[in-house]
Amino acid sequence: MTHPATSAGPFVSVIIPAYKVTEFVADAVRSALAQTYPNREVIVVNDGTPDTEALEAALAPFRADIVYLVKKNGGLSSARNTGISASSGEYVALLDADDLWLPHYLEDQVARVMADRSADVCYGDAEIFGDVPHAGRRFMEFSPSVGEVTFESLVTQRCNVMVSALVHRSVFDRVGLFDEALKSSEDFDLWLRLAHAGGRFNYTRRVLARYRKRSGSLSSDPAWMCRSIVKVLDKCLAQMDLTEAERQLVAAQRAHFAALEGFHEGKRAFFRGDFATAREALGEANRTMRSVKLGVILLVLHTAPGLVSLLYDVRDRLLFGGTRTKY
Repeated sequence: MTHPATSAGPFVSVIIPAYKVTEFVADAVRSALAQTYPNREVIVVNDGTPDTEALEAALAPFRADIVYLVKKNGGLSSARNTGISASSGEYVALLDADDLWLPHYLEDQVARVMADRSADVCYGDAEIFGDVPHAGRRFMEFSPSVGEVTFESLVTQRCNVMVSALVHRSVFDRVGLFDEALKSSEDFDLWLRLAHAGGRFNYTRRVLARYRKRSGSLSSDPAWMCRSIVKVLDKCLAQMDLTEAERQLVAAQRAHFAALEGFHEGKRAFFRGDFATAREALGEANRTMRSVKLGVILLVLHTAPGLVSLLYDVRDRLLFGGTRTKY
């Protein structure tokens, strides 16, 4: 394929934020530099990580081939924004330091934006890997994209944009950079703003990347993730110029994720034996979720606490296994 260039330099700028990722970052950088598509720059942003010496040692073999920036710690959004501001490509490619690209990732993405220049964002599927039960499965199995990506389909999660995406630089001029006040789901916030402004998304179900999931990380904590989505939807309600139908849709999803947060907090309390907290959290969640199984659990917690130890023994398999917890 041809490799378009801009007069300012590379066509694609790869942004890799780095904070406490020393054990992973070399593999991420290596995957970016090994791309079959050559017209790119790779920018690594040290977000004030406390292990800077170790990070720089890990990056040493690549220093001649990357742009390395150091800043005070400001969070993931701040690091991405620093990289975007320093970049020169017409497109920005986002790569987290613990994820990996397959060698043809950029070539596939660039070919699709060249075929559809109206697309503001392109993304694909990814294989999940790491120390989690669903390693080896696909991102879109759990976070699908079905039909056109619109504001409505993003809010309802019918479409889920992979964070490892290719984004046209004009997007940041139109809707702004990543919100540095958000500590998680900052990409969801950006996609919502773009879709509401009429932005276009192009996706493929081809696996183009490897998406690392780590047990014990905040992103693997379902209650924390639900809470972060609630914050984004609260921001949406407070700051976006929504139609009444859009406002009702966002409010309904906000209630749904608040209930899911309560469900996960209640489930955690149940398993640690804090049944009073579990009863309160699950009761609040079930006012929205209206789950038969949760109703049974709550009935026992309220009327027959002596049976709780029996319920505790069967745990997830019978009590929580059939409750919808998608987030």
